[in-house]
Amino acid sequence: MTRELKVLGACPLDCPDTCSWVVTVENGEAVGLRGNRDHPYTRGALCVKVNRYLEHSRAADRILHPMRRVGPKGSGRFERISWDEALDEIAERLTAIVGEFGGEAIWPYQGTGTLGYIQGESGQAGRRLWNALGASYHDLNICAKAGNVGLRHTNGTPAGMDPETFALSKLIILWGTNTLTSGHHLWKFIQDGRAAGAHVVAIDPVRTRTADQADEHLAIRPGTDAALALALMHVVLDEGAEDRDYLENHTKGWESFEREIRKYPPSVAAEITGIPEQDIRALGLRLAHTRPTGIRATMGLQRHRGGGTAMRTIACIPGVTGDWRHPGGGIAYSTSAHIPIQADVRPDLLDKPVRTLSMTRLAEGLADTADPVKCLWVYAANPMGSTSDQNRIREGLLREDLFTVVMEQFPTDTVDYADIVLPATMQIEHTDLHAGYGHMYLIWNEPAVAPPGECLSTTETFRRVARRLGLTDPGLHDSDLEIAAQLLSGGHPALEGITVERLRAEGWARLSVSDPFVPFTEGFPTPSGRLEFVPEGQGYVPPFSARADGPYKLAMITPASHTFLNTVFGNNPELMRRAGGPKILVSEKDAADRGLHDGQRVRVFNDNGEITAELQVSDRVAAGVVVTTKGNWPKFSPGGANANALVGERDADMGRGPTYHDNLVEVAPLREPS
Repeated sequence: MTRELKVLGACPLDCPDTCSWVVTVENGEAVGLRGNRDHPYTRGALCVKVNRYLEHSRAADRILHPMRRVGPKGSGRFERISWDEALDEIAERLTAIVGEFGGEAIWPYQGTGTLGYIQGESGQAGRRLWNALGASYHDLNICAKAGNVGLRHTNGTPAGMDPETFALSKLIILWGTNTLTSGHHLWKFIQDGRAAGAHVVAIDPVRTRTADQADEHLAIRPGTDAALALALMHVVLDEGAEDRDYLENHTKGWESFEREIRKYPPSVAAEITGIPEQDIRALGLRLAHTRPTGIRATMGLQRHRGGGTAMRTIACIPGVTGDWRHPGGGIAYSTSAHIPIQADVRPDLLDKPVRTLSMTRLAEGLADTADPVKCLWVYAANPMGSTSDQNRIREGLLREDLFTVVMEQFPTDTVDYADIVLPATMQIEHTDLHAGYGHMYLIWNEPAVAPPGECLSTTETFRRVARRLGLTDPGLHDSDLEIAAQLLSGGHPALEGITVERLRAEGWARLSVSDPFVPFTEGFPTPSGRLEFVPEGQGYVPPFSARADGPYKLAMITPASHTFLNTVFGNNPELMRRAGGPKILVSEKDAADRGLHDGQRVRVFNDNGEITAELQVSDRVAAGVVVTTKGNWPKFSPGGANANALVGERDADMGRGPTYHDNLVEVAPLREPS
């Protein structure tokens, strides 16, 4: 008799929606996957990418056994070895490295391949082991750091609106975010708001899928968002529509900030942003007289030189309009800081403070000869495909004196440079606890099937490494359920009634907060307890791409693909077919100026490197802007490089955030070999 089970779980990927899903299991095999219809945010739907997750988990190129390199670094040639052999070699090499160079010569390079609190980034999985070894601290600043820091300056936290309350907004501004590609579940709440009369505006350098569905699209020059925000507030002041009571009783620094706003009338902002003055004024008038206004601004917006300042300045808008008073008013960036879970990474295991290595400075870190990295341990990350300065990273990974361990599910470009490869489980095969950074729910992931081959979870791998190293502290050997119980034991009111037992039984739970949730009604978590405005002279930082006085004239941005999630699924044959290979969108004017035509194969280049792509002449981008999506694996791309070969290791103004959307390039015909 066939035995069918329904197992509740969660999507682990780097997306704000963190869907609750249901896996159908028959005779020990996962045969079906769908979104959980009972979950208020997921509402039964998954995305085009995750719909293929079960197929992906059974792919022919899945890594199933430990492997040791037998060819040159970068060749991707390995031999199968046992777990005992892998652990013995790892223990021997780590012991030698720590003995000769100290623990800080180990760089645990963790990424956002899974966001779980047990297995992934949210809980800094593995940090207990790294602390016991005295390894360098890994600053995972690749995604949201500049915006996080900017928002902390204004609001004291990057947390903001509950995205579900966009259903109550009357003006919805989607600022630098392509909702229908990167977090489409929010669209249902936007539609609810629109049905009740909301006006939807998309502010984006590209006319995206989302911009097509909005009531209005403002095509902004990349990196000039703060200037637009200041101009919109200028119109609010011209209308006398600022909330004087809110300014007096809930904010700090208004007089200085008002002087900053006055420097940016719509005419000035039009020159900076490329948006017609009348369009800026029209949106400013709508903003002045529409309560509540909800602003959705996500991570792509802050990946440029002035990214932190941009988020900080945009976050001032609801302070001027008083929108924080209302359900459906304010700004939504990430809900992560509303989640009152703090992973215990056991800092007491460190003998002394250690250095911090920046995720976005991998090439620089691997090139350091004064204080060298001798072991790079990569997990839930694919830096050869996802990190800037790709060519210099390749040089670093080719170092023969660098011991590289990669925990992976598939043979990525990074795997090709490993000395030891360890097979990793996928989400349907291990236990985890998740919280969306785009909603207010905790979601439990129960393993649905046994891992294939010899795949191990992140936690089990690190438990085995700790045992092989002879490390005996009990915290290094806690089970997944023990870790989960520790995560939920903080006693915060928002966790009241939420236990491991409840989550395993029900699959998910909303945080114990008001519904609708209106943050900051009791004040802001800033030093003053008030929203703190940007000081005069600090409201706008021009992007690097504003300096088009050299040989490169086109500002390149690299937004998310509709078919890949970062580089996850970049090897899925069907999704690769749908993506159709690397493309570069160029305006008709820029193509004509360069003698280029639609469908032509071109090289896109700057001083950092070059890529090959198919040219698409498009009215979706303005003159001076070119667009190519991230996510292609270099090994599957013509020329062996993706867009990150063009992105330099430069820092945003805050948090050392990356500048993926702030690079100048040129485009020229590709000279095919004769």
